[in-house]
Amino acid sequence: MEQFRNVGIIGRLGSAQVLDTIRRLKNFLIARQLHVILEDSIAEVLPGHGLQTSSRKLLGEICDLVIVVGGDGSLLGAARVLAQHKVPVLGINRGSLGFLTDIRPDELELKVGAVLDGEYLSETRFLLSAEVRRHNEAIGQGDALNDVVLHPGKSTRMIEFELYIDGQFVCSQKADGLIVATPTGSTAYALSAGGPIMHPKLDAIVIVPMYPHTLSSRPIVVDGNSELKVVVSKDLQIYPLVSCDGQNHFTCAPGDTITISKKPQKLSLIHPLDHNFYEACRTKLGWGSRLGVHD
Repeated sequence: MEQFRNVGIIGRLGSAQVLDTIRRLKNFLIARQLHVILEDSIAEVLPGHGLQTSSRKLLGEICDLVIVVGGDGSLLGAARVLAQHKVPVLGINRGSLGFLTDIRPDELELKVGAVLDGEYLSETRFLLSAEVRRHNEAIGQGDALNDVVLHPGKSTRMIEFELYIDGQFVCSQKADGLIVATPTGSTAYALSAGGPIMHPKLDAIVIVPMYPHTLSSRPIVVDGNSELKVVVSKDLQIYPLVSCDGQNHFTCAPGDTITISKKPQKLSLIHPLDHNFYEACRTKLGWGSRLGVHD
């Protein structure tokens, strides 16, 4: 198993609970004689920490492990930067759902200690890359671990667009928008819009129309290596938005083309040994537990 010596800490700003957990984590890692590096923004709100600080990008280059303290949104933001550096990422949950950040604060020392001892599960999650082109010129680009969403922004009008998969025309559609999600993102916004839950190990992309004009329009699951092209109708009266993980946004004009495909660099995500995707679904999504008749 890999030995973690240089450990970076990223945290969500604006939360006293996150800062409390970061202080505990920092003290725990120092007690284990590890080299701890704080992300710049967190270091600013921890006066007197006495530790090395770094930009998020540089953390990916110099760390053997990066621990994110916050919710899934915090990990999504970190993942988009850290994936290209192949540094493993571990999440401590200070948010609500916690599909990606799966260590509870009260078990910090026990679970993080086990990971540092080499007792962990490691998996890769792929990201999507989205590019908006206008008159064959790139005007916007973004990455997403969860989803790329075409939506009307503040407008209440429907969007009309054409969908192509690997160069083949699929359909033209009127809808409130379109969600293109990874397996990681299948339990997020895509699920709310009626998409299927996909196991994280699947190499697949799900395309979920949002409130489509036709009742027969349904989500489509395609191969993870597919190239998707969404062409915004030239006759559209509004300027829709493209959002990556709900955090990065850029504006489209009528006639623009959005190309979405798998990003070559993957995120390395670490879990405690007792992590179980189906157990996470049960607890986070309120699925029924055992009836007590089976061992």
